[in-house]
Amino acid sequence: MTTQELVAQIRAKQSFLCIGLDVDIDKIPKHLLDEEDPIFEFNKAIIDATHHLAVAYKPNTAFYEAYGIKGWKSLEKTINYLNANYPEVFTIADAKRGDIGNTSTMYAKAFFEDLAFDSVTVAPYMGKDSVEPFLAFENKHTILLALTSNLGAFDFQTKDVEGKELYKQVLEVSKAYKNSENLMYVVGATKAEYIAEIRKIIPDSFLLVPGVGAQGGNLQEVCKYGLNDQVGLLINSSRGIIYASDGTDYADAAANKALELQKQMENILK
Repeated sequence: MTTQELVAQIRAKQSFLCIGLDVDIDKIPKHLLDEEDPIFEFNKAIIDATHHLAVAYKPNTAFYEAYGIKGWKSLEKTINYLNANYPEVFTIADAKRGDIGNTSTMYAKAFFEDLAFDSVTVAPYMGKDSVEPFLAFENKHTILLALTSNLGAFDFQTKDVEGKELYKQVLEVSKAYKNSENLMYVVGATKAEYIAEIRKIIPDSFLLVPGVGAQGGNLQEVCKYGLNDQVGLLINSSRGIIYASDGTDYADAAANKALELQKQMENILK
């Protein structure tokens, strides 16, 4: 998917909502456990109920890998279902990969070619040659971890290194990577006060912003500092939407929570 196609979808739906499909089998409605593939059935119902409100879905691969080959099959079925039924939706493999060049190429092939995701999250710690193999894929996006929402972000990301915070150096250096126009960046919603500084460095890039909802991030604050001419934001909510109910009405409850966020986004975009 091109950036222009993503922006067109945002404008059409008046939404920049990304729904995180972080499925814990211990939290899904109990009646689904009788299904052959409870995780996929859960995802399918959530997607069918919310696809008109969301522009992106983001399965965190850890929640699938934890269940071995069965979990990976559930992930494969989920992305295949999205691509077959809702091809206009932007898909994110939240895998946080990144390794030496030839290994990164294989990670990229796994998510871009085999599973056909539109994007994948990548850790920048190993530098240029661990990121550029992902950027080599046409019309695919690499979402670089820049400033995350967890408490441990302060261990390294905000440390002053030769007069500049490390996350700012990551942003500036990454702009020189080959095919850097295909970069997006993860910036946590709980770090909203940093987004104005981030926009000075990457004014035109899309930011994937987790942490709105269950983690306490504020949508209005994020938009105040982060919106650009192409919107430039994907706001992710996971637990706050997908676990809105643990009963048989879980899909409807998820849709209602997604609608609440979409309506807020629509008002912001007016």
